[in-house]
Amino acid sequence: MQQRQLMKLLALSAVAVVVLSAGTAVSTCDKLKVGHYRQSCRNAESVVRDTVKYYFSRDQTVTAPLLRLHFHDCFVRGCDGSVLLNATAASGPAEKDAMPNQSLDGFYVIDAAKAALEKECPGVVSCADILALVARDAVSMAAGNISGPSLWQVPTGRLDGRVSSAAEAVANLPSSFADFAALKLNFAKKGLNVKDLAILSGAHAIGNSHCVSFAKRLYNFTGKGDADPTLDVHGYAALLRAACPPQFDSATTVEMVPGSSTTFDTDYYKLVASHRGLFHSDQALLQDGEAAAIVAAMASTTKQDFFRRFAVSMVRMGNVGVLTGTAGEIRKNCAMVN
Repeated sequence: MQQRQLMKLLALSAVAVVVLSAGTAVSTCDKLKVGHYRQSCRNAESVVRDTVKYYFSRDQTVTAPLLRLHFHDCFVRGCDGSVLLNATAASGPAEKDAMPNQSLDGFYVIDAAKAALEKECPGVVSCADILALVARDAVSMAAGNISGPSLWQVPTGRLDGRVSSAAEAVANLPSSFADFAALKLNFAKKGLNVKDLAILSGAHAIGNSHCVSFAKRLYNFTGKGDADPTLDVHGYAALLRAACPPQFDSATTVEMVPGSSTTFDTDYYKLVASHRGLFHSDQALLQDGEAAAIVAAMASTTKQDFFRRFAVSMVRMGNVGVLTGTAGEIRKNCAMVN
């Protein structure tokens, strides 16, 4: 009964995404709107999509890094493109230099899209908007919509920030070893709720992870040489230990969803429900009644239903801390301020 009630509530919330797929320029907040570049750079979104499609056609694993860039940008100073900035002598270490960000990838796709847009309409499209558009297009292609419509429309109009701090990245990015209370607080600080946390965790449906991000769960979870009790220690843990032995190579990676790391679908939730989520933060979803119910619902729902819910939460996350007016700029080069 409780799960049926949750499904009804989720169904009601999904109505909001109908507006995002109707093709009209609607406002999701007083700062951003779908179709922001319709007059100033009419081909902006198609240029970005063509760039992502070019790289996707050569390497389908590019999708997860592009989605991750947008997440890591929005959780530090908001969605302002600060994750793209390089360090300078004056600024000190930038966000991309922080330990949690040293495995970020896909910057070359952002640079390629920016270069193409600067030729099309110089000084018009922000790097922060490119990040949001690229993430949407990457997920859409991983979901199988390579030539068809995107999974959601992206409200645009963000400006780029001028500050990037490694220390702020460490302080604000969710940890893969976090428990549910820490994750809930981290998301709440960004104006995101438990539903957003559970649905956005579905981003782990695609991508790979380095052993260092989860090896503690296998060998020394509490500092006593033990394994994480939330992990399926008899089956999945054995497979992970084979891939990441105690003296693992720091470059070694494993699929976050075995056999399906480039396909965006609901398999992630099925793994979490069976205690086979790769990260402790994945399994932490089962520590909370509301989040656990969402995991169960998503594990048994259709891909299209999950896509609709993911779209709603991605738009909500994309609104976090956006800069408009005189608060930011439109960078000519995404790696440095003007």
